[in-house]
Amino acid sequence: MSRIIVCPLHDVSGLVQINRPSHVVSLMSPTADLDIGLADGQGEHLDLRFNDINQPQDGLLAPSENHIRAYLDFLDRWDGSAPLLIHCWAGVSRSPAAAYIAAVVRHGIGSEHDIALTLRAKAPYATPNRRMIEIADNLLQRQSAMIVAVDAIGRGSDTAWGSSFSLSGR
Repeated sequence: MSRIIVCPLHDVSGLVQINRPSHVVSLMSPTADLDIGLADGQGEHLDLRFNDINQPQDGLLAPSENHIRAYLDFLDRWDGSAPLLIHCWAGVSRSPAAAYIAAVVRHGIGSEHDIALTLRAKAPYATPNRRMIEIADNLLQRQSAMIVAVDAIGRGSDTAWGSSFSLSGR
């Protein structure tokens, strides 16, 4: 069974060494410095840069359809034989959204609600970036099932940093 690992930036290098993911996704702000300790040939890396916002704001870059298309294309190249590791700055919004999207893609239509509930159980603080979910829902033609499921679990508990957790990628 494939595994999707989610974490904040400060946990990445240790989790890369322990879990040896074949694919790593970085979801950081456009100006953030990034060194995740991924050695050459250690895995495929997708570095997407946008701010953790749900609506366009002056001076900030919102997640776009191009970002989510690139992410979905990256997921198509992940065969699940080794873990997928996803991180953002704090591990609270962008990376849980990306993990939710990956799990829904792997589990298929009809899995949206159960995966949202699993996400909430594993990460009570997670507040998945709604714009990322909306774009993915549209691109995956889920007729708002992903949006409804994530809205149903509501905002997570307040925290400065998320903890590492994993979801089944099936």
